[in-house]
Amino acid sequence: MGSTSTPDALLLAAHAGDRDAMVHLLQLQQPYLRRYAQKRCLISDVDDAVQEALLVMSRHLSAVRKLASFSGWMFRIVQRECRRLARTVLRNDPYEEALVDQWMAAHTPDSLRLDMASALESLPPRYLEVVMLRDFEALTIREMAERLSLDPAAVKSRLHRARVMIREYLLA
Repeated sequence: MGSTSTPDALLLAAHAGDRDAMVHLLQLQQPYLRRYAQKRCLISDVDDAVQEALLVMSRHLSAVRKLASFSGWMFRIVQRECRRLARTVLRNDPYEEALVDQWMAAHTPDSLRLDMASALESLPPRYLEVVMLRDFEALTIREMAERLSLDPAAVKSRLHRARVMIREYLLA
């Protein structure tokens, strides 16, 4: 597939099974999805939301027939993933999606980022450290334990406590 191909041509080629076209289409969409996610997600969830949207797109691309509906579909996937990830951070019951939607709707994207930054700043250093290692550096529990010279159970405990403190801060 040449570099002069239009997004419509890429979509058609991807439907026909052209892997290069699909990869190119994913690469074209990634910056747009990232900008959208930065406005809709908590800052620590941006990369995860974009990655999930790209995975969903690669699996279900055949369902999209027109490029015009493609963008809206991708943005809805990112928005849904942002909400799912926010529920994880806020530890809300997954069956209470209306409550999460209400909380998210009550905040602008900028206020969400500010609230999350404030919540992180409010953490004691030992809790902030585990959140940063897990959510920003994407380390595993084992890697975190090695870096911090702690038992994996202690890392899990600190991470759980940090998330509870963030939740309490955000929902207070």
